[in-house]
Amino acid sequence: MNDMSMRDDYGTLEDPTTLMIRRILPGPISRVWSYLTDSELRSQWLASGEMELENGADFELTWRNDNLVDGPATPRPEDFGAEHSMKSRIVAVDPPNTLVFTWGDNGEVAFALVEKGENVLLTITHRRVANRAMLLMVSAGWHAHLDALVAVTNGKARPDFWAHWASLKDDYDKRLPA
Repeated sequence: MNDMSMRDDYGTLEDPTTLMIRRILPGPISRVWSYLTDSELRSQWLASGEMELENGADFELTWRNDNLVDGPATPRPEDFGAEHSMKSRIVAVDPPNTLVFTWGDNGEVAFALVEKGENVLLTITHRRVANRAMLLMVSAGWHAHLDALVAVTNGKARPDFWAHWASLKDDYDKRLPA
């Protein structure tokens, strides 16, 4: 079997406050980079928000939580509003391989892209997750958002985001240390 059929889509802890999660996406690398940096493309799987790709540049991500699925969907949990925005800042950028930005006031997210033949390995590392409750939300969130990105980049319908997220949150609760 090839490494794509053997991979585990679940994120792993690099330390108690750092989640790492990977996906193989169809290339080329410039296309995947666009899904990270272009507001319209990023809004299809994560959140919108224009970003100036320069170290120190401020930007804002805006999630539209009712627009994360194609077709009928499970309603979002009551704890999540229809829209949510978060201010961030570019920490490092090296197109088309690396993008690092602050996650609000107290975290950091790094995206690393590596060509693998006709595909691209995307690695997301989310650092400084405050506590286990937040780690469960972040782990399920990145996993569900990345599954949406895989669907979009392969020309398929996105899964029912909130049903998928809730199931993943339960899975991560069993997988991650207490």
